This record gives sequence, C-alpha cells and structure tokens, in this order.
Amino acid sequence: MKYLLLVHHDEEAFDKIPEGTREDMLAESIRLCHQLDSNGQYVHASPLQPEATGTIVRVRDGKPMITDGPFMETKEQLAGYFLIDARDRDEAVAIASRVPGARIGTVEVRPVREVSGLPGE
Repeated sequence: MKYLLLVHHDEEAFDKIPEGTREDMLAESIRLCHQLDSNGQYVHASPLQPEATGTIVRVRDGKPMITDGPFMETKEQLAGYFLIDARDRDEAVAIASRVPGARIGTVEVRPVREVSGLPGE
C-alpha cells in the first residue's frame, strides 16, 4: 500500500539551523531514499520550496480565485514529502521515524487512496 509522508517544520526555525547541518539532513534524506529504493519501497520524494513561493487556486461559481503565499499563520509549514510503498501503517510509521525532518518538525503519515483509471495504472 502506498503512503504519503508529509514533512512539516517551522521555516523560520529551519533557516536558523547552520547550513552544514541542513546539508547533512538533505544528504541523510537522500540516503534514506536510496535505502527505500533498494527495498522496493521508494516511489518518490522531494523537498518543497518555501511556503511564500506557492499559490492557492480555488474555483467558486466557475471563477478561479488565485492567492499567492504565504497562506496561513501556522507554526509549521509543509516542507516536503516521501511517497512510499509499505506493508501496513506500522511499517510506514517506522519509515517516517527515519525521516530527518521528524527531528525538527513532524511527519504526517497518510495512506494513499487507490483510484482506478489514472495514467500509468
């Protein structure tokens, strides 16, 4: 079953972490991706640009409404994701605990709903 691991952290606090430490965390995340890949569990992963670079799109009464970031006054922002294959929730949680971002923020584990008819299915 596929799980999406949503990595959240405080962007301001993250920016205060020394550059070398942030580079080490990225390298650790890349190593984790390679380990997952060798186990057949890796689907995709990527960090995200800061929240301020995003855009919200809503359609109301047939009209798109566009809002540039930042979006919400929250302590943590969505920082990246891992899309993995895991046997069950317990295995997905175990993998999430290995994500470096879990040490400075949170990792939300969400099962992905299977939908037929999508490209590549």
